[in-house]
Amino acid sequence: MQVLCWWGEKSPHRDKLAVICDGAVRSGKTTCMGISFFLWAMARFQNTSFAVCGKTIRSVRRNVVAELIPKLKSMGFSMRVRQAENEIILSYQGRENRFYLFGGRDESSAALIQGMTLGGVLFDEVALMPRSFVEQGIARCSLKNAKLWFNCNPEHPQHWFYREWIQKAESRNALYLHFTMEDNPSLSEDVRKRYRTMFSGAFYSRFIEGKWTAATGLIYPFALDLLCEVPKADFERYAVSIDYGTVNPTSMGLWGLLCGVWYRADEYYFDARLENTRRTDEEHFKGFLELICGRTPNVIVCDPSAASFITLLQSRGFAVTAAKNDVLNGIRMTATALRTGQIKVTKGCVDAVREFSLYRWADDGARDVPVKENDHAMDDIRYFVSTVLGAGESFACAVQRETGKGVSIWDF
Repeated sequence: MQVLCWWGEKSPHRDKLAVICDGAVRSGKTTCMGISFFLWAMARFQNTSFAVCGKTIRSVRRNVVAELIPKLKSMGFSMRVRQAENEIILSYQGRENRFYLFGGRDESSAALIQGMTLGGVLFDEVALMPRSFVEQGIARCSLKNAKLWFNCNPEHPQHWFYREWIQKAESRNALYLHFTMEDNPSLSEDVRKRYRTMFSGAFYSRFIEGKWTAATGLIYPFALDLLCEVPKADFERYAVSIDYGTVNPTSMGLWGLLCGVWYRADEYYFDARLENTRRTDEEHFKGFLELICGRTPNVIVCDPSAASFITLLQSRGFAVTAAKNDVLNGIRMTATALRTGQIKVTKGCVDAVREFSLYRWADDGARDVPVKENDHAMDDIRYFVSTVLGAGESFACAVQRETGKGVSIWDF
């Protein structure tokens, strides 16, 4: 109720410059903040531009637009969408305002919002955006009575937004509100319990307890308790994930899908330092063929930096997808996939098992980073989760075959 009403004439917070909402996942902060933002903009301004910002345009459309526009329509708002301009025009009782959608993916994103004059800006998941982008958006809010709206899940306690805005909320004239899952009346206790089982360690502290906590110790401390045997039934589909190294180890995992669960059924692991010799791309390809053992993988995801090995696989008729390589987000997704049983690692994958027992957070006071050791099977597993599970397997797979007449045909 405070988020919905803080800007109202009778509110004791009406003169605040900004509102900040942080806390647990699924706590309702995005929904109530988004509704409040659009109601405030339409009540206070006419023929004015606003910005709605997320990590990417896609996330803005999914988390804010798709969630809130039906609610606004039910309240009597009308809407026009200009897809190419990433613009939404809202109208209500003779008032009309423009809302532009922006993605703050990296430092270069600041240029996208530069030069605009705004009445206000909503930053959805502000902790995932670069500081330069956020500060550029803030600088654009030069109109009288402009206000700033921030929401996020917690990150590392040395994160710039925590130090510069949350810890300084009073001096910045900002209303700070902390959310827990209990603040969302739409969640049943069974749903809350399910979410509590999905995270562990620092991610549990951040996403369930809503704390700005440093990551320490093992990254997957629970993983060894979840190992299983290879199922005896035939798999429905296959996939391969690859982390490629020349001096560093090369790790490949063979995945099989059965009844909605992906099993890491087998692996190829070669450590050039340990073996005191290096393997060529051709030798690694031979290991790849031994790993798949005549099976046809529906999906192959590979370390995006392994250009020569990707080219070799493609030249032999295998379609390869460059893996998504957002490390922290990939670790979070992998931890959730392990905890919820979306993926299972079998006991025969001895190098993956070994790395699970060693893979840990670095002692870095300023950011979350894993120690760059014992991380090669961990990387290929992360590639699989981020790229295959993260995409909902929505991308097409192509396999090249020869017709015998010198013509290649791609089957999708």
